[in-house]
Amino acid sequence: MSGTADYIAIDLGASGGRVIAGGWDGARFTLRELHRFANEPVGLQGHLYWDVLRLWHEVKAGLARYAAESSVPPAGIGVDTWGVDFGLLDRAGRLLGNPYHYRDPRTDGVPEMVDQIVPPAEVYAVTGIQRMPINTLFQLFSMQRSGDPQLAAAQTLLLMPDLFHYFLTGCKVAEYTHATTTQIFDARQRQWAGDLLDRLGLPAQILQPVVQPGTPLGDLLAAVGEEVGLRGTVPVIATATHDTASAVAAVPGLDERSAYISSGTWSLVGVETAQPILTERARALNFTNEGGVDGMIRLLKNVGGLWLLQECRRIWRRQGHDYGWPELIALAEQAVPLRSIIDPDAPEFLHPADMPAAIQAYCRAAGQPEPDNTGAIVRCCLESLALKYRYVIHALEELLGHGLDTIRIVGGGSQNALLTQLTADATGRTVVAGPVEATALGNIMVQAVATGALPSIAAGRRAVRASFEPVVFQPRRAADWDTAAARLAALVAAPR
Repeated sequence: MSGTADYIAIDLGASGGRVIAGGWDGARFTLRELHRFANEPVGLQGHLYWDVLRLWHEVKAGLARYAAESSVPPAGIGVDTWGVDFGLLDRAGRLLGNPYHYRDPRTDGVPEMVDQIVPPAEVYAVTGIQRMPINTLFQLFSMQRSGDPQLAAAQTLLLMPDLFHYFLTGCKVAEYTHATTTQIFDARQRQWAGDLLDRLGLPAQILQPVVQPGTPLGDLLAAVGEEVGLRGTVPVIATATHDTASAVAAVPGLDERSAYISSGTWSLVGVETAQPILTERARALNFTNEGGVDGMIRLLKNVGGLWLLQECRRIWRRQGHDYGWPELIALAEQAVPLRSIIDPDAPEFLHPADMPAAIQAYCRAAGQPEPDNTGAIVRCCLESLALKYRYVIHALEELLGHGLDTIRIVGGGSQNALLTQLTADATGRTVVAGPVEATALGNIMVQAVATGALPSIAAGRRAVRASFEPVVFQPRRAADWDTAAARLAALVAAPR
């Protein structure tokens, strides 16, 4: 291949978005950030929403930056976002309102209501999805139960990346990897779970045809191209549109003896498998089977992730302490090891008003020392995450029937050297960190495969490894991690 082709990744995460240009010269990828912006939910009258029109404005700003810097149109544009959330369109194709945020409290208690109609074991046997109140299933059921007028008026449901692809092209589809996050998708048949939808009285007709990652959706709308200054024909491609699916697509060296952690606001801890694992034991362990690239399944568990510290920083900033990440890590390194442990996935941490206070209250209730300063709280969060990773890795080994020797961490959290070292220490395994921008790389890589610039996902992973040098962490046994792991397991098992 001669010259360099540019692909644009629109990567929208739960706390921020980026528009990134990815160059592919036939041997290596290069990344150039065009635009970065915050993605902050908006509270109104007791509910929490995404400011989707502000996000669309920022996406266009990123595209305009590319147009200002390059006279050649990009070889492709693709969107990836966080999971489960959606927008609703009326019969004229107009957005009916701001999409709800997955942390909106309208789903509180809803899973138990669904249980009365379809038992959890039956839902899992079809969908294979981890039970979480944020899931699309419970969001839709809460709207149906409350008689939400938006749902009544909706003609089309578009998951978040599909909504932005619609803004770009006018095309209405449901991309496979994202559809699988909803808990209304049949994991074996790989189509919408029509019987489940019928039993719950949910409107299947608003769901869109499912397409695979790498599907061309059409060209950028002329009006959008003119507004942002992009000339010529620009293909828009359905990438692996769930951000974790894109991140996993770009994990170098991923094999049957490796687990991955896509580390950011959430930590997604899992493996790739050829088929979903829908056993009762998998359900009891609350694992999820989500779609991946090349027909693979991502068997994983969602762990609370850096959300804990993002929320702590927000509260501390409001109190006048604007800590940077390096300062927080330095304070944590000075704190006493393994003094206080939390379950990062306890319901107390889903959407508390004050995260530091919630962590302290949890520790008091568990009979542990209360982390009484900033460094102690940060260390508590990081060690608890490392211990939860260990817990999940052991469960994965049980489900797979074989060991996992290496943990491959990608995403923004891979830059946190303390968390990465603690993960190696807690699990007793080699940890390979990087690339940081795995989600954008996976997005771009799938586009490159779709346009014929790369022959396969496997070749793309080799190219990622050639493009970005990983950092390797070996385990140290400087603390009693086995005792700490038992404490964490007791917290996970405790009734709440």
